[in-house]
Amino acid sequence: MTRRSTSRAFEAPAIADLPGGPIPFTLRHSPRARGLRVVLHPDRGVVVTVPARAGRRDGERRAVAFLAEREPWLRRHLGRQAALVAELAARGGARHGGLIPFRGRLHRIRVVPAVSGIRRSDVVAFDDELVIHRVAADRRSDAAILERWLREEAGEAIGTAVLAHADAMGVRSAAVTLRDPRTRWGSASRTGRLSFSWRLVLAPPEALETVVVHELAHLRVFGHGPKFWTLVASQRPDHRVWRRWLHDHSTELHTALDPTPIPVPVARPSSADRPSRNPRAASQSIRSSATGRPRARRAPPP
Repeated sequence: MTRRSTSRAFEAPAIADLPGGPIPFTLRHSPRARGLRVVLHPDRGVVVTVPARAGRRDGERRAVAFLAEREPWLRRHLGRQAALVAELAARGGARHGGLIPFRGRLHRIRVVPAVSGIRRSDVVAFDDELVIHRVAADRRSDAAILERWLREEAGEAIGTAVLAHADAMGVRSAAVTLRDPRTRWGSASRTGRLSFSWRLVLAPPEALETVVVHELAHLRVFGHGPKFWTLVASQRPDHRVWRRWLHDHSTELHTALDPTPIPVPVARPSSADRPSRNPRAASQSIRSSATGRPRARRAPPP
């Protein structure tokens, strides 16, 4: 009989028959795990991690007992996740009549024909409305037109924030780029290059500015020690509030333009609070999903 290697993690689907009804979950055997842990991934559902040395049957038995002890917590948070997905789906995304956030406020999307002579579709922002002036020959989707415009708005807002804080913090960036990462809001390299998620323009300006200040601070302090947080607080004393806001609204921002939102990893705010385990790493970042492993909710101890 061959034994499964415990040198790497492996997963298998399982079902917990609980008093309140069955709950499917993923049973994950991990060589790093010292005990049992349950987390709720917005995109994967319930994941229970057990030590790799536990066999399949023993691991599943312990996992089901673990979930049974936490069933009220589990069902409460699963219900919240389902309600969030339903709420985001009801907004409609980037299409005529849909709602999306822009600078922290919901805006209704309205699509109208562009006036004669206009060669390129464009977007005009009002207090509570984003109007897409669509050129008839434009084959792009409304979402693609809107995303391009949002990227331009993000570039302008982030560039302004960088200029506003760089001198006061005594730093200078070598380059600023916009991307669409799924696991971080921004990052900074030792060479002075900064990278940001364009989706920050969907968030309140204070949240965007907090991420900019966070990454600029890394150009002076490469790590998350006391000196780093003191520097961040010198520009954004309320940085914890807005990092928490980004954590709580991560799914909303990452699925804002989708007609049918697909849940994505949600950040744990502590991922940026902890000092880096590898101080020699090539870059530092403020993440929208903890260390590449999404952890939306962790179960409390029994």
